[in-house]
Formats: sequence, structure tokens, C-alpha cells
Amino acid sequence: MKVLLVNTSERRGGAAVACNRLMRALNKLDGVEANMLVRDRDTADPHVFSVNTSCYNRLLNYGRFCWERLKIFLCNGFSRKTLFAVSTAATGINISTHQKLQEADIIHLHWINQGMLSLKGIRELLKSGKPIVWTMHDMWPCTAICHYSWECMNFYEECGKCPFLNSDRQNDLSNQVWKNKCYIKTSNIHLVTVSSWLAEQTRMSSLTKNLKVTVIPNVIDTSIFRPQEKMTIRRKYSFPIDKKIVLMGAVCLDNSIKGFQFLNEALNMLSQKRNDLLLFLFGTIKNKDLLLKNLRVPYVSFGLLNDNRQIAELYAIADVTVVPSYYETFGQTIIEAMACGCPVVSFNNSGQTDIIDHKVNGYLAEYKNPDDLANGIQWVLDNEDSPILSYACIKKVFENYTEEIIVQKYYSLYNQLLNAKE
Repeated sequence: MKVLLVNTSERRGGAAVACNRLMRALNKLDGVEANMLVRDRDTADPHVFSVNTSCYNRLLNYGRFCWERLKIFLCNGFSRKTLFAVSTAATGINISTHQKLQEADIIHLHWINQGMLSLKGIRELLKSGKPIVWTMHDMWPCTAICHYSWECMNFYEECGKCPFLNSDRQNDLSNQVWKNKCYIKTSNIHLVTVSSWLAEQTRMSSLTKNLKVTVIPNVIDTSIFRPQEKMTIRRKYSFPIDKKIVLMGAVCLDNSIKGFQFLNEALNMLSQKRNDLLLFLFGTIKNKDLLLKNLRVPYVSFGLLNDNRQIAELYAIADVTVVPSYYETFGQTIIEAMACGCPVVSFNNSGQTDIIDHKVNGYLAEYKNPDDLANGIQWVLDNEDSPILSYACIKKVFENYTEEIIVQKYYSLYNQLLNAKE
């Protein structure tokens, strides 16, 4: 069986990480060859292939991408705030003639926006007649243009009057893309969502409600994300051993969807009762002074970390990890922390509810309630010395998210689709 995984980037972003892990896991199976086709290749991995093979192609694709963004910029009233919250897939790269795609038995799409595949390009893939699996790492496949819909539910019926475009017109850019995207309704694409919550949203969408949907979470590398002795690592890096370390991490910490303000409020409340809190942050912060100006507990910011072993050590030394996002389609940082034995506090609203069992291996706070987020942090700190809590975290990961479990789910799905084709 030959599987081709398609993603915009080889390594950048959560979808790329998940795609890479799945590719490596698939290649450990007898009789399976998995390769990855990307726009942006970062390593010399022999299983990864780039569609940008020349400087001319790279410049051409960059120009197309800039044109797509310019059109969005014009339609959203010149707002930079929402410029990358949406994608129209108006431009992309034709991969239908690529040798690896021609050889593949299964085409497996992941995150393909920002110039990788256009709507026209996806339609060309459908003409191949090959089974197509599409893992949804955000909401874009089931909406017209947005990656996260927030409170907007227009995609349940027909997109238009898009809040990301500041539009009050039904026939706006989102509605035009929705109409261009309607061919997906009758396609043979098999959707995979990484959480039950995302599956529910997909089944409510006017674009995808008739498609088959399977829930398969992301895989985690438990050889890296594993329990380690907390105080040993703290002494190794001269971190204080008398502090309660609260950890938050994201690619971009000041992305509004990550909800840092809720953690800020929760920590400020707790600081009135205790003086032993220390906040650790990893991820980029574009304006640190603005994000952290009201924080009343000491903090250490490590910036963007690309070494998973360093990240795993941070989880291992933390007393609690907090994920205060408005939405999590899955919650990669949640299972990474739990695999290291670190309990997680998050809201009770989206993908994280598949992972966290309330007051068993973590705490699910009332949605957008910083008071209850503070309660959750306090609950974990009150129970952190119990080996049962840490064990429950590790147990949940090893029973649901290991490489062996997830790869077998995908392998079964691939076989199911290939047998149906025959």
C-alpha cells in the first residue's frame, strides 16, 4: 500500500507535526510506503518531496499567494487582524501529475492552505478516482473561508455576511467561495476529524454533512514525551525547586484564539492567595509588553522552541499546564503534557473534552470563566503530590494516543476505502 500525505509545510505548524508523526508510524508497518508531498520542504528526509522544484516555481507560487491575500485584504476593509484567519484557496499548485501522486493508492490531505492546493486543484485530485482521506486540523474544510468560525454558524446553512470580512452582504467573498466549494458535498472525500467536537461541527455544515466522517486523534511520540524526574531537571537548569510552575505553550502565544488573557486573570486572582507561582511560557510573542503588562506573577519566556526534547522537559518540570484557548480542534499540547505526567487545566468547550476527564486527569473549567480556570489550577496544585493524578494522565495517553493505536486506525480506514473501491 502506497500512501501520499499532502501538507503545505513539512515541519511548521501543528498539522505538519501530526502529519510527520503519522508518516513515520505508517512506514513502520509491513507492506506500507508513506511519503509526504509539501510546498515547503525543510529537511532531506527521503520520504518528503517538494512541489517547489525551482526558483521560478517558488516565485510564481509566492506571487499567487500574495494575490490571494490581496483580494482578501481588499474585501475585509484592509484589516490586517483577520488577514490570515481566512483562506479562499483561489490559488495553488497542480499536484495531480506529480509522480508520487500517480504512484499512490491513497491520497491523504492534511492542512493544504496558503498556496498549496486550490479548490480547482482539489477537484483535479477527485478526477484521479483514488480514495481521498482529508484530516481536518481546523474547520476550513467545512466552512467557506474561515479556519475557526468562533461564534458564527453561517456555515450550517450558507456562508455570507462574514464577520471576518466585516461584511453585511450575503453575496460577499465568503459566499462566493462557499458556492465554489459546493462540489465537495457530492465528492468521495472521507473526512477525518481529530476530535468529537470537530466531527459534530462537520456534520452540521452544509458543505460536509453528507460526507463520511471518522474521528481519529493525532498521534504522539511517547519516546520523547514521557515522564521524567521533575526535581532532577529543575536542578539541571537551575530552576527554582520551591516554586509552583504553571506552563503555557503555543506556536503564537498572542494569537487571540489561544486565550492568554484568561490565564492572566486566573493567575492574578491566585497571586492574592499565594506567592509561590512562576509562569513558564514557550512560543512566539509579537508584543511581549502588551501581552504581559497586567500579569502580577513572575514569568520566564523561552520563545519558540523547535526541539521536542526541550519541550518535553518543560512539561516534566511543570506542576500544571494550562490551555485557555477559545477553541482547540484537538489539543496537541494537552496530550504532550499528559504523556509527561503533567495534569492540564482547560475549558470544557471543544476538542480538549475528548482528552481531559474532569478531576480525574485534569480539570475542565467553565468556558471563558477565569474564576473557574483559577479553581482548576488550584485543584491541580492541591492534588499534584498524588501519584494517582499523574498516573491517570499517562494512562489516558497510552490507552488512546500512542503511535501504535493511531496508525492502526488509519491503516484500517485505508483498507476499508481500497476494498470499497474494488
